[in-house]
Amino acid sequence: MATKRALITGITGQDGSYLAEHLLSLGYEVHGIVRRVALEDPSNRLNRLSGILDQLHLHSASLESFPSLYGVLSEVRPDELYHLAAQSFVSYSFEDSFSTFHTNIDGTHYLLEAVRKLVPECRFYFAGSSEMFGHAPEVPQSEQTRFYPRSPYGISKVTGFDLSRNYRESYDMYVASGILFNHESPRRGFEFVTRKITSHVARIKRGELTKLPLGNLEAKRDWGFAGDYVKAMHLMLQQEKPDDFVIATGETHTVREFCELAFAEAGLNYEDYVVVDPRFYRPAEVHVLMGDASKAKQQFGWEPTVLFPELVKMMVQHDLELFQAK
Repeated sequence: MATKRALITGITGQDGSYLAEHLLSLGYEVHGIVRRVALEDPSNRLNRLSGILDQLHLHSASLESFPSLYGVLSEVRPDELYHLAAQSFVSYSFEDSFSTFHTNIDGTHYLLEAVRKLVPECRFYFAGSSEMFGHAPEVPQSEQTRFYPRSPYGISKVTGFDLSRNYRESYDMYVASGILFNHESPRRGFEFVTRKITSHVARIKRGELTKLPLGNLEAKRDWGFAGDYVKAMHLMLQQEKPDDFVIATGETHTVREFCELAFAEAGLNYEDYVVVDPRFYRPAEVHVLMGDASKAKQQFGWEPTVLFPELVKMMVQHDLELFQAK
């Protein structure tokens, strides 16, 4: 049996690095699309891939350039394509909605069209987001819940989702979308609230900082572990027919709860350090996002293995060690 070939956009990110490791463990030949600057500065921009870099095939291209994506697709001709790359920081999408739409919508369109023309038999995964639900009319949210995005990022993901479904239905392509709820890990970017909290805990413990400014402490999220979620992505593309799936833990916790557990892990009381700063409130807040992943469990047996307390502990311990080493 021939070795399966996978191509990952966003391979340098949190999800891309975990997915690359998982696919390599399954015997895949793994290719990734990166920006040219990443190849010029690998120690900083490819650091999440440092342990597997010698096993990967990396290609320079941009989501904003159809010719560059077409070139990579024509060279690699993958069996599976995982489209994870996006401008994914919600707060930034309010600051620059134009580039968010251009990258997230046009980039998805370019890839789908390149696949259609070059490798129509390739199985395509689109990374959706719980932010597509936004101000959802029901809790928990399932595949049947109506989308009501509350940010340019959420809007761009709804458009990408609809584009993906349209290519599936119009051209009989194998296109599946994962509607993943918040998933975190020690590899999360420092701009995201979970990693902002755990890194500040470590720096406060070291005496470098004295305060942690945050926005809405009562916002509720369904937080899972990224290492679990990438396995669901792979399973989606192994099904007989393409479909869309919510991936979530089915639990919600507030930002305040995350702070409480994170600071306690370092022997600190969050109330002594956390300050609410109105600058970090979103223009349009999303208050409760909680997913119902029963369809994924029923169809391919996916369940989370890491739940909230263990996730927080994992991230805090990693950052305590990281900043201790600096």
